[in-house]
Amino acid sequence: MSKPKQSYVGPLIIIGLLFFVFGFVTWVNGTLITFFKKAFSLDNTSSYLVTFAFFISYTVMAIPSSEVLKRTGFKRGMSLGLGIMAVGTLIFIPAARIASYPLFLGGLFTIGIGLTLLQTASNPYATILGPRESAAQRISFLGIANKLAGIFSQRLFGGLLLASGAAATPQDELQKVETPYLILTAVLVVLAGVIWFSKGLPEVSEEQEEAPGNAVKVNRTSVFSFPNLVLGVIALFCYVGVEVISGDTIINYGVSMGFSESEASTFGTYTLWSMLAAYGLGIVLIPKYVSQVTCLRASAILGIVGTVLAVTTGGFTSVLCIAFLGFANALVWPAMWPLALDGLGKFTKTGSALLIMGISGGAILPLIYGNIADSIQSTQQAYWVMMPLYLFILYYAFIGYKKRSW
Repeated sequence: MSKPKQSYVGPLIIIGLLFFVFGFVTWVNGTLITFFKKAFSLDNTSSYLVTFAFFISYTVMAIPSSEVLKRTGFKRGMSLGLGIMAVGTLIFIPAARIASYPLFLGGLFTIGIGLTLLQTASNPYATILGPRESAAQRISFLGIANKLAGIFSQRLFGGLLLASGAAATPQDELQKVETPYLILTAVLVVLAGVIWFSKGLPEVSEEQEEAPGNAVKVNRTSVFSFPNLVLGVIALFCYVGVEVISGDTIINYGVSMGFSESEASTFGTYTLWSMLAAYGLGIVLIPKYVSQVTCLRASAILGIVGTVLAVTTGGFTSVLCIAFLGFANALVWPAMWPLALDGLGKFTKTGSALLIMGISGGAILPLIYGNIADSIQSTQQAYWVMMPLYLFILYYAFIGYKKRSW
């Protein structure tokens, strides 16, 4: 019994390090939105191009990433993803020097390309490494690494980029990003080398991807013949949309409610701490006390309740309700992956790529939120856009995941 545990605990720790990198570069976006909005005098919609540029790369590159992984395998694919991310972080240096918002967006898009490859490899890798019934538990562990990195990056970048001080020119403000992004580039390059030469990450074969007992299901000829996957992609699109809206708009929302930038810069960490609390519960409760499906259902219900409270309360209470959505959202991702990939067998890599495409919800839905906020002149009432998204997640949690034929 001890041997199987040893076979995936070590690799899981390495994957946890990668998820720390995911969190660091992803959760800083909320700070960058507010930072660029001020430096370039942007409206809400334009400022959320930060999330659009970052997350739209998942749609553009998910299928190509799947093809790359078929040639490189999971391990070298992860290393390549880190290298591409390093190119994206390096683009921030010339973007700061010439004060180009489009070039910053290009850097974010490139980082997103690297992350697409990295996530297309690492998420199914974590799912396959051990028993599927405890996959959400493993991904919850990875989520803790992700959110701790997010808290660290928001504290670091929030204090650096949004700190109150003497008035400075936009050029002076933009130069603040140069040193941290140079350091981040170096870290990514080193980590890419470590993963490439690491002997602690075994390659996963096609045979391991085919779950026992699914021989009939894997005889299908198209990945689109799995309703649990297709509906899962839509649900994941909705989920990433609500996660990015609640996580990356909260600083801007705080500023619009009258809080100072330096004070509002800490609000994003409230969301991440609440997500951490949920991940901790997930590790303890799944699957011994609570099933992955039950967690998904509870998450959708809590999301609906949190949204209603966020738009019907005021001041700091409303901000805390947005932060509470982090708790509601946390276990959706780890619960949804194993449900959507269940029974895919040889289609696991392609199915993973389609799920990664669902992350484009983080690109499109915050833009819709920003456009609504600009149109009705209310960053608070615009949060109603999350209601139908949580309702679809609720549908998937009760009905969609069980469908095995159209």
